[in-house]
Amino acid sequence: MHFDIIPPEENEDTTLMDGYGREYLKTKGQGGQPLTSKKYRFWHIETVQPQWEVEIKQKGYFIIEMENCK
Repeated sequence: MHFDIIPPEENEDTTLMDGYGREYLKTKGQGGQPLTSKKYRFWHIETVQPQWEVEIKQKGYFIIEMENCK
């Protein structure tokens, strides 16, 4: 699975990113899978879409599903 985690701009805490990733994997029935990202990159610049902003305010992050996430 390949997905991006979009947190609030001020959040660069990798411990939180791990938790967000693990939480997402659970929603896909993949809770036992290891989170294999070797490092996080905080270089994506995205224009926040309205639905992303709502979810970031509710959960603290938004997931962009890229590959094999369905």
